[in-house]
Amino acid sequence: MADHARSDHPAVQSQLDRLAQLSPGSDVLGLSRISELLKRLDHPERHLPPIFHVAGTNGKGSTCAFLRAAMQAAGLSVHVYTSPHLVRFNERIRIADKLIDDETLAAVLKEVLDVGEDVGASFFEVTTAAAFLAFSRKSADACIIEVGLGGKLDATNVILNPVACGIAQLGVDHQFFLGNSPEDIAEEKAGIAKEKVPLLTQNYAPNIANRVKHIAEGKKAIWLPRGGAWEWAVYQNELHYRDEAGMIHLPLPRLNGSHQNDNAALAVAMLRHQKAIILPESAYKAAMGWASWPARLQHLSHGHLVRTLPVGAELWIDGCHNPAAAPSTAAFFQDHVEKEKKPFHLIMGMLANKDAEGVLQFFSDSQARFYAVPVPGHACYTPEALASIAEKFGMSARTADNPEKALQLITEEANPDNPPIIALIGSLYLAGSFLDANRTPPE
Repeated sequence: MADHARSDHPAVQSQLDRLAQLSPGSDVLGLSRISELLKRLDHPERHLPPIFHVAGTNGKGSTCAFLRAAMQAAGLSVHVYTSPHLVRFNERIRIADKLIDDETLAAVLKEVLDVGEDVGASFFEVTTAAAFLAFSRKSADACIIEVGLGGKLDATNVILNPVACGIAQLGVDHQFFLGNSPEDIAEEKAGIAKEKVPLLTQNYAPNIANRVKHIAEGKKAIWLPRGGAWEWAVYQNELHYRDEAGMIHLPLPRLNGSHQNDNAALAVAMLRHQKAIILPESAYKAAMGWASWPARLQHLSHGHLVRTLPVGAELWIDGCHNPAAAPSTAAFFQDHVEKEKKPFHLIMGMLANKDAEGVLQFFSDSQARFYAVPVPGHACYTPEALASIAEKFGMSARTADNPEKALQLITEEANPDNPPIIALIGSLYLAGSFLDANRTPPE
């Protein structure tokens, strides 16, 4: 089981233990297993409120957060399915604005696992079916569903009638499943397109845009890329969004990083190009400040581990784990370090199937002191291998058994007159275990 989920609730843990024993269906993408599960459950996916379906290499979770915040600001109730979780498995499933409670989670997981014992479904397929089952039994005004992997053959793509589909940033990741070329990956992501349904996308390079256009046209979707049907720009510290319906002036997103402008604008575009739910302009404005998405350039200001740091030190956490995400993350810290004029320490752990060199190349000018750590419970780069890559890019590198030990080393060597800026990156699994250790509850 890829996610190594644990729960303090015995009934939930019992079902998570069953998930851990599933056959490796995740090794072969496809819709046959999830389709069979849903058929046996009497097709709960056909009984959901208006669906917003979001794909992308990076930014899809943040886009979902902006969608949810805008809808909630308008007083609407929303089901949300996202992955992975950071600390608790329950984070994946929000039922009418609330995290699924343990009793409901245990019940729906058991129901899906019981009816599908012979299907050979994967961890994600069972979880997706459980989410749809839970959503179908509680009324809500809308449903936001994040693609797990790819799009065309992702378990969430059994949805037949979304009101809007969106694709966030595209880049190379999960090559084993999706292909090695940006065009092949774009084709997989664009596979969520549906006939006569708006497909909102970012502005991609011509080779990628042409592949998305080809897939959208083949599916008779309404392709609406940024720069054509809609656009945004930052002017006088505001996000100015424009489409055929007019222009709206929004506050800049509270989420850190200039790339969040893209994600926020994509969410606005998805909402404004469908007719199932209509939001007032005030809801879009509120969403810019309300949207929250942990472990994405998140500044940790309190918690057990934060209290161990020197006074004035800053601790940041980000899930940056592929070369597509690295430029914006590195640029954020470079700007922040230059502004604050503080030493920069970078803690990193990364799964073995990721491109560590492709990520670290963007930090070569950061003058960071580097600390390599393992990702607990997962196949990952050894700290020694990561340290060697960091040294290749001119960073002074050390290894540590875990992020807590790295923080201890940083604290021991810190200058109290110039406390450091510390960033933990490389894996959402690492971020989740760190947040758990810091005793910071997910938002």
